[in-house]
Amino acid sequence: MMLKGGIDYFEPGMRSTLRAMHLQMEIVGIHAENINGFDKVGYQRKDPVVSSFSEYVGFHALSTAIDDQPGRISISENPLDLALSNKGFFQVLGKEGIKLTRDGRFHYDKDGNLLTLENEKVMSNDGTPIVLPCIPETPNDIVIDLSGNIKVVDRENNKVVKVGTLSVVSTNGAAVLDPGVRQGFTENSNVIMSEEAMKVYPVQKNFSANRQMFQQCFNLVSTAVSRLSQM
Repeated sequence: MMLKGGIDYFEPGMRSTLRAMHLQMEIVGIHAENINGFDKVGYQRKDPVVSSFSEYVGFHALSTAIDDQPGRISISENPLDLALSNKGFFQVLGKEGIKLTRDGRFHYDKDGNLLTLENEKVMSNDGTPIVLPCIPETPNDIVIDLSGNIKVVDRENNKVVKVGTLSVVSTNGAAVLDPGVRQGFTENSNVIMSEEAMKVYPVQKNFSANRQMFQQCFNLVSTAVSRLSQM
């Protein structure tokens, strides 16, 4: 006895082209999001990833991957603006738990908590929120080195106090040993506008081709229905 296996699949043309156009619209949407994030501090572009059998499952085959390359670094006048010159993310504690971000625009409150612009707590490498032991007179009294070690000048007692170390991790949660923390800098997005435009162009061409195919199929079906109605 011989066993044979295989997959037989017949896909109507109109359904196939609609599914393809939906997928291509979603891909264009990802590139549009990257373009919108061009001016956002700490934004990292997303790459569309299309898995196998996309012609059958449509946009369900689409996922995204984060491009973790560092973005452009600009000088800031705020000593609590931090940028990472290497790959990695700051860990912050929000309402929904631990989050990863490359937006290092921080500030502190009256209790000494180091916070993000959204008032999420900045985490240290020991897993606890960073709290300054004394409230500095100005943000310039806070010094952060390339490894993320934080020190604050206690002018009342005339000494320098070590606060802790910023938690900088990779996408899989592993500690980054050399984060390259730059104090007094902000990191712009890693989006390159010309590259995004070039990547959108072939997707738009594919969408146009599928649209023309859909229109031809639609015209054929309309003609067939019209002739059947006259019989």
